[in-house]
Amino acid sequence: MFSSLGYTEMILLGIIALMLFGSRLPEVARNFGQTYRQLRNKVDEFQREFREWERMDTPPPPKPIVEEEDDRMEPATPKFRPPSED
Repeated sequence: MFSSLGYTEMILLGIIALMLFGSRLPEVARNFGQTYRQLRNKVDEFQREFREWERMDTPPPPKPIVEEEDDRMEPATPKFRPPSED
């Protein structure tokens, strides 16, 4: 959020905050922090619920069927034999 602000901008914002709020600045900052924390908790909770809904909607991938060679059945139809050349 504040990644694009440099030192000069931060000092300027601090001076403006002092001018606007004066002695109430700690209280205002505390309230802002609590509100921001509540907002982040709600956003995280929403993201968790959304991921759970996604997980419920997608079926699990099918498991591959692996047959043992000993368990294979012979086909019921006769094997093709080419005609003799007699």
